[in-house]
Amino acid sequence: MTHDSDIKKVLIVGAGMSGLMLGILLTHAGIDFAIYERVAEIKPIGSTMAFDSRILAVFEQLGMLDEALKISFPCRGLNFYDSKLQVMGGFDLSEYKDRTGYDTILFSRPQMHQLFLSKIPKEKLHLGKKIESIEDSGENVIIHCADGSSASGDVLVGADGAYSGVRTSLFKTMVEKSLLPEADREELSVGHICMVGTTKPLEDSKYEALKDNFSHFERVMMQGTPHSWSTATVPGNRVCWLMTTQLGSISTDTTRFKNAEWGPEANQSMINEVRDYPCALGGTMGDLINLTPPEMISRVFLEEKLFETWHHGRVVLIGDACHKMLPSGGAGAINALQDAVILANCIYDIASATSENIHNAFADYRAQRFPKAKYQMDKAKVMATIQYGQTWKDRAIRHVIFNWIPKSIQTEQLLKDTTYRPQVMFLPNIENRGTVVLEPQRPCKKYIQKQSAE
Repeated sequence: MTHDSDIKKVLIVGAGMSGLMLGILLTHAGIDFAIYERVAEIKPIGSTMAFDSRILAVFEQLGMLDEALKISFPCRGLNFYDSKLQVMGGFDLSEYKDRTGYDTILFSRPQMHQLFLSKIPKEKLHLGKKIESIEDSGENVIIHCADGSSASGDVLVGADGAYSGVRTSLFKTMVEKSLLPEADREELSVGHICMVGTTKPLEDSKYEALKDNFSHFERVMMQGTPHSWSTATVPGNRVCWLMTTQLGSISTDTTRFKNAEWGPEANQSMINEVRDYPCALGGTMGDLINLTPPEMISRVFLEEKLFETWHHGRVVLIGDACHKMLPSGGAGAINALQDAVILANCIYDIASATSENIHNAFADYRAQRFPKAKYQMDKAKVMATIQYGQTWKDRAIRHVIFNWIPKSIQTEQLLKDTTYRPQVMFLPNIENRGTVVLEPQRPCKKYIQKQSAE
């Protein structure tokens, strides 16, 4: 596809899902790009993730839906248990496909990330490129890497996560110019720590749930401790698992955070704490951990922060770099991909690469996405309370939701999020196959003009 935009090249920093998705979208838009990733080798780490109608229509537009479904299982619900594996409650997702047109699908992050990577031409991906500084001349933007290399483009997109190097460099420049809001000078807040992994293929004789062609998504709460854990079956007779420990809220600039240990010994210490906890699929969590290759186990803090500043000059942020959400209900990943979709639409509509046009496009992107991200940040906090919370207040809220609120109301509340379903506006639209009424989306002017000319 050719495109008459004066945007000649987009630099993307970060080869996570949002950065890769933006690259895929720009390929379809006919706009040149390059992706720069700080690690020298992309490793297959992570656990289960979930996508639903809020982003799957975009997969369908891109011709990726069937491939995504092949590495996923539909999920009919999320069940909660106490430490004796007695049912506490849960969320019913069985109506999702009829109401939205798509199942909620569960998959292992490594496999979905690999699908995204497969859509990026090898010459577009540059590994081992740690960004040292950014130079915005007003006419173009240049990145300088730790290895001495540099690259220039019309715009720079920071898709490099919660501890974004692009954001750090951008904010430093804005501080020097007295342009950075005070709130953006504060560090991220941390309330949980988690360990995740995906097992090797298992024998279904030991885990009956592996015989089914849908995902068993279970969560266990250990009362009297800060621990909770979840398991989800995914294709290939594998189980994704996640162990969560609730912390008192701390800042990422505190001594407690900076002194956190991240080596194998720290991982083993956490494993020893939870090894004997019961697994809803059978056996113990230690059994699943033993069946997980060590390189597939990772341990991270779960941070949260919504930044006010999403762009300045020719630099713009997407995903965790501008809104780090708690990973509950798939909010973080889905919103990061929605960022990529809206930003691609805005870039596509830029007529010429003047500083004013780029500023207006980035401001439009933020205006469309900031309110949605803020709403989802608040929603993710509530979901995190339900899924991870272990204080007496958290347990009380969970009890009320599971025992006093009718299932029908729970379902309607969950479906409210699905009314916002941004699509790629320079590709043919996917019609709504569900009964949920969707929010309208502003079309791309250039796409309409091209369709009219044809």
